[in-house]
Amino acid sequence: MQTSQSHLAYLALEHLIVTLALKPGAPVTEKQLIDLAGHGRTPVREAIQKLAWQGLILVKPRVGLQVAEIAPQDHGDVMQVRRELEPIAASLVAEHATDEQRQRLGDCADAMEKCAATGDLTGFFAADKTFDEILEDACPNGFITAALGPVQTHSRRLWYSTASPERMDRAIALHVAVIRPIQRGRPDQAHAAMAALIDYLARK
Repeated sequence: MQTSQSHLAYLALEHLIVTLALKPGAPVTEKQLIDLAGHGRTPVREAIQKLAWQGLILVKPRVGLQVAEIAPQDHGDVMQVRRELEPIAASLVAEHATDEQRQRLGDCADAMEKCAATGDLTGFFAADKTFDEILEDACPNGFITAALGPVQTHSRRLWYSTASPERMDRAIALHVAVIRPIQRGRPDQAHAAMAALIDYLARK
């Protein structure tokens, strides 16, 4: 599967925001983001547009760009959406995913388990983003995926701010528990496993 330059720029900048390398509330310039993303102006501008739509970057006329702050109510708000929609998405993916998508999810589970073995928190967050994108590709309901995309990213940033190796190990086990029934084509089990994952992630 080919990946566009704008999507690669988006992934690079999203990762920096999620892992707090770009601090909440920090002012940034387009040139800084171009340098950090390692891509040209047009792909980075397209990435900025997507990040602005997701609420991760604020575009302020005559002022510039700013990384979005983390508000106290953000955690509860994003988990409310995820708790309702993500188990449905997982069950739909278990039913409709292609063999290639199921294989990619298996590779994602392997990558996560390696992160657990080495304590690689940053690697886990990259694998988690890949997991979300595979589910987005495989889910036939575009309205669900459009709603989930932004809140998953906000949730990842919130979780990173309080993450620990112990929490990562449990989160990885629960992610793998979602992937296995999807691979086997079992919607009810995927729904239940995703609900358990979201319940865990909802705990501060």
